[in-house]
Amino acid sequence: MTVTAGVVAVQGDVSEHADAVRRAAEAHGETADVREIRTSGVVPDCDVLLLPGGESTAISRLLAREGIDDEIRSHVADGEPLLATCAGLIVSSTDANDERVDTLDVLDVTVDRNAFGRQVDSFEAPLDVGGFDEPFPAVFIRAPVIDEVGDDVDVLASWDGRPVAVRDGPVVGTSFHPELTDDFRVHDLAFFDAPEALR
Repeated sequence: MTVTAGVVAVQGDVSEHADAVRRAAEAHGETADVREIRTSGVVPDCDVLLLPGGESTAISRLLAREGIDDEIRSHVADGEPLLATCAGLIVSSTDANDERVDTLDVLDVTVDRNAFGRQVDSFEAPLDVGGFDEPFPAVFIRAPVIDEVGDDVDVLASWDGRPVAVRDGPVVGTSFHPELTDDFRVHDLAFFDAPEALR
């Protein structure tokens, strides 16, 4: 079976996410056909979506300009999986605490941009993620923090007492960059280990 995975490629770690989803698919005996999304018309053909990091104000502006934003909203409304990381988490949220970010409102969380500090404050931490047997080597780079979560949002992992990985229906959001390691378990969790009700 082939899974069509779309990576929003207006900014961020496109190739790293593509590699991770390919490895996750292979672990399940499947193949991932990865497509880069820069214009509208690609998202409707995708089974799963990845929204990488970058600069959240620029990402939200480009998604709106190209008409990709409404396609992502429809994808999620149809129950199809989305993995949103770092700035992707900010853009996916219902409240970015920043009027410059036009959020997608597909992940019921409030975020604090760059809460973990500047680029120089980046760090890696062994993160306990719900369902994982071993800690995940999470890479935080100018990472946002989730301040509040909606009633239907599951917190998958926390760091320093604050949520850094969540699931809201078909959407998984992380404050960190799971693609910057050789560990593809977060991509596996988002796309292949979703709750039965989402399949």
